[in-house]
Amino acid sequence: MKLLIIRHGDPDYERDSLTEKGWREAAYLAERMAATDVKECYVSPLGRAKDTASLTLQKTGWKAQECLWLREFDAPIYRPDVKGRRMLCWDWLPQDWTAEPRYFQPDKWHEPDIMAEGHVREAYDWVTGNLGELLERHGYRREGPLYRAVAPNNDTLAFFCHFGLECVLLSHLLNISPMALWHGTCAAPTSVTTVVTEERREGIAYFRMGAFGDVSHLYCHGEPPAFSARFRECYGNEDERRD
Repeated sequence: MKLLIIRHGDPDYERDSLTEKGWREAAYLAERMAATDVKECYVSPLGRAKDTASLTLQKTGWKAQECLWLREFDAPIYRPDVKGRRMLCWDWLPQDWTAEPRYFQPDKWHEPDIMAEGHVREAYDWVTGNLGELLERHGYRREGPLYRAVAPNNDTLAFFCHFGLECVLLSHLLNISPMALWHGTCAAPTSVTTVVTEERREGIAYFRMGAFGDVSHLYCHGEPPAFSARFRECYGNEDERRD
């Protein structure tokens, strides 16, 4: 089985849609997806993801199932450097989150008081539980860190979603702390991440990531990736965002 995890196009967050650039990116993505044999599509209920998927659906004639659990990961916390209001649990200053060793550990990242107070593990389990139910319907049942290939297949499933949510899915599939993925990776708008089952012994499967954040469909059209989800490369780069 192959999973394609697709981030939405360059976002217009105020309107929950896409910028002009984002629509171009979505059109180039649609060309790429039209050449892909996808069995089923799933999409976040948020506008920017649905708009991104819409061009692929128009071009291919596919249908997409809207899933609430594919919305952007929503478990706000009181971030250490921001007082009095909740912030995204997946966007911290490096000097704060790296000071806690448990954030690097797949089985302990949710234990610190900040995460416990924000009920982040509960939100994580809700997302991954829904993913597990979907994969089981498609023939793969979770057993500990592995999957039982009950009905192994070569189907391809596509998910149109969001960066924070993508990292939660990958965290669960690959048994990695989501904090390491949230802060150590960056999937550009309309990027495609590919995860494929590997069944080296009959009936036992593990998911392996073959490509992360691929934007080759943009480069072949001379379209540079959007800066969204990144922060300034050097602190003195005033034309790049700091927060």
